[in-house]
Amino acid sequence: MRIILTKPNILILLLGAIFVSAFLTALPVVAEAPQSTLGLRVQTAETHAKITPEVALTLLKEGNQRFVSGKMYKRDLRKKALITSKGQYPYAAIVGCIDSRASHELLFDAGIGDIFSARVAGNFANTDILGSLEFATAIADAKLIVVLGHSECGAIKGACDNLKMGNLTHTLSNIAPAIYSVEGFEGKRNSKNKAFVDAVAHANVELTVEHIVEASPIIKALSDKRQLMVVGAMLDIVTGKVTFMEPS
Repeated sequence: MRIILTKPNILILLLGAIFVSAFLTALPVVAEAPQSTLGLRVQTAETHAKITPEVALTLLKEGNQRFVSGKMYKRDLRKKALITSKGQYPYAAIVGCIDSRASHELLFDAGIGDIFSARVAGNFANTDILGSLEFATAIADAKLIVVLGHSECGAIKGACDNLKMGNLTHTLSNIAPAIYSVEGFEGKRNSKNKAFVDAVAHANVELTVEHIVEASPIIKALSDKRQLMVVGAMLDIVTGKVTFMEPS
């Protein structure tokens, strides 16, 4: 069938093209960086060798910026899973809370095989966490440890209220040093005082960073040699933004 391009038909085609163009422009953009980009590639022995503690920190900061802006990398996770099945080379280890709003891989737009993730209510570091971090750094050669706290943390609030419940009682006792370290607050020192809760959350991160270095001679030796950086950070669960503290 032959289509006759009359003036009305041409007008309809032009309007259709304009509509399609406007629709495609309105679609959300997913950032796709070249495969040579260090933060997007599957980590290998070769790429890992180029990563310093400072580079690892930059990768996490850039990943969080992508998450906050909604421009995460488009990854073939199934392909990455297949490739990393032959070996893993994560550049960072993150100690965070079990909170469902604080997924490390999502917050830092990291792929499979990029980071170690240790999670416990209240993001503290006991012997089990320390051992895991020693594996991640001394054996697997991760260059960075991040202790990640977050706003509106239920574990912090429970500790501030001296909550007693089953095994959780012992878990929350690990946060007690942070509570005792916070001074100068008027009013009630419990979960109803938001400023107090925020101060305890920050103190808990800072004390955990110190504890990791002091309680592990292995991690301290790596840190002293500048082969490893240990740093604290806080997540704002409203915006998704992670703010890093000064490295230890």
